[in-house]
Amino acid sequence: MKKIFSLAILCISMFALAQTKTPFTGHRSFDILKGYSGTGTPHYYVDMKKNGDVHFGYVQVNQANGKETKEEINAGKYVPNKVMKVVFKKFDETFFVKLDKNKIYLTDEKGNIQNLEGCCSSSESIDKETCTCESELYQ
Repeated sequence: MKKIFSLAILCISMFALAQTKTPFTGHRSFDILKGYSGTGTPHYYVDMKKNGDVHFGYVQVNQANGKETKEEINAGKYVPNKVMKVVFKKFDETFFVKLDKNKIYLTDEKGNIQNLEGCCSSSESIDKETCTCESELYQ
């Protein structure tokens, strides 16, 4: 009986460790919604911890007075293909994302990748009405 119990605990432990396997660890910047010129657009980042915790944050500098605003939140544990809800309270901003090793995607609540005008760069917006809302993850 002890052997079965020990084996069950070992299996559960291995499963729990496998769930925290992250596509990367550390800080990555991204730019899903494209800013134009010197508008003071927030610079977003994701910070993936070794234990699987995912933190999202931003830094924004007001171009008029130089005041810096920043915020960081814990969006929970990383789970492959799971939609993560990101809620920034200072600007009352909520969005949904999925990420992998190299990219981050703006999605709806169900995980469908968004196609929006705000996701186009200034050069793309001339040619397209909407663009896929994705970004490289920059180190």
